[in-house]
Amino acid sequence: MRFVKPMPLNSLRLKVLLAYVVGMVLSITLLAIAAVALLQSDLLARMDLADAAEKLADNVEFDSNGRPVGFDSSMDDRAWLYEGPQRETAYRILDDAGNVVVFSSASEAFWPADGDLLRLARGNFTFEYEGNVFHGATEPLKHDGRTWYLQFAASARFMDILHKIALPLVVAGILVFGFVLFIAFGLCAYVTLRYTLKPLRDVSESAAAISPRSINARLRTEAVPAEIAPLVDSFNRTLERLERGYRVQQEFLGNAAHELKTPLALIRAQIELIEDGKNDRDSLLSDVEYMTRQVQQILLLAEASEARNYRFTTVRVQEIAHDAASYLQRMAESADVHLTVLATDDVQWQADRAACFTLLKNLLENAIQHAPAQSSVNVEIHGDTLTVRDSGPGVDAEQLPLLFDRFWRGAHRRDHGAGLGLAICQEIAMTHGWQLTAEPAEPGLRFRLWNGE
Repeated sequence: MRFVKPMPLNSLRLKVLLAYVVGMVLSITLLAIAAVALLQSDLLARMDLADAAEKLADNVEFDSNGRPVGFDSSMDDRAWLYEGPQRETAYRILDDAGNVVVFSSASEAFWPADGDLLRLARGNFTFEYEGNVFHGATEPLKHDGRTWYLQFAASARFMDILHKIALPLVVAGILVFGFVLFIAFGLCAYVTLRYTLKPLRDVSESAAAISPRSINARLRTEAVPAEIAPLVDSFNRTLERLERGYRVQQEFLGNAAHELKTPLALIRAQIELIEDGKNDRDSLLSDVEYMTRQVQQILLLAEASEARNYRFTTVRVQEIAHDAASYLQRMAESADVHLTVLATDDVQWQADRAACFTLLKNLLENAIQHAPAQSSVNVEIHGDTLTVRDSGPGVDAEQLPLLFDRFWRGAHRRDHGAGLGLAICQEIAMTHGWQLTAEPAEPGLRFRLWNGE
């Protein structure tokens, strides 16, 4: 036996249905309050009398001379309303001079000789007769070019009795009408929400099935509601970024394994030579140093890729540039390269100081490795832009996009580095929200770091 699965409290369907229920209950309550207020006020009585006077005017009969003589036969079943001894209702018809030509059984004394009754125009009036309050309405009617005025009046107590009789009927009608709407529209809302949200359940199941083995899968948006489609599109774009990152990491691990394989093989060969009594200590130390540098660069790249490793503060860019230049001064002297740092003013950025130092150090180190002897490597800082330029052979245009790839090495560098220095710079720049580009300087190469804050 199947049971209806209960909806969780944070269900969108439950919230919509609850909003519908609250809206229906509030609407029915307001309608009931409005009906009671109208039935208990003079406004509804005046409206009813005006409507009754208009209907009576449509049933007036005229003689051959064009004078009103009463109502047509269709009003015979309501004649008692105007002829009873209680005098709860009355009517009369006047000409445009105010003379009464037709009236009910009420005497002339019933109608006041002054007040709003003498103003022959459409409208409402109120008067008292024998201690009772009467409400009335005047309705003009035209016949054969002449204008006549029908005046109809009813006592307040008579109207009150009618409204008291009508009130339970009106309230009951509102409740029945509201109950029918509640059931009908509630069922429609439930069915609509059920089928509208079904694509979301399908999307959720598809998303749950995505794993590293199927990271290229995407969620379908054809049947998803238009309001939810942007969310699914955003999720698909997130999957695309995750897939790219996953592919990059897989490629990075493969490259790292390949790069470490060579020095490990060389070290193994050196150790095997020791057993034969042959030993090249300098070569062994060189291979160990090379592999150590690669491992350090790999760890530094992994650290630079994680934003949580950064602590942002206000740093003086020219001060960090001078520190990086001082750190690499011995390397520059060995290559017979002169380092200069030029800053127009005191430039301050929001950055992680250690990461910023690593970025500038790697850019300067790369420039020194490619700069010819007796040349200069210049660092210039202007506002939100920092440039590092060397005077080396530069890079071919087709190789510019490869500069920031991991493990890519230029042909003119002096050492045999891991090919990760510029990739680390790009990761640091991206984490800070900066832009790092390379462009030919003729001669040499210029790196441009732009702080886009």
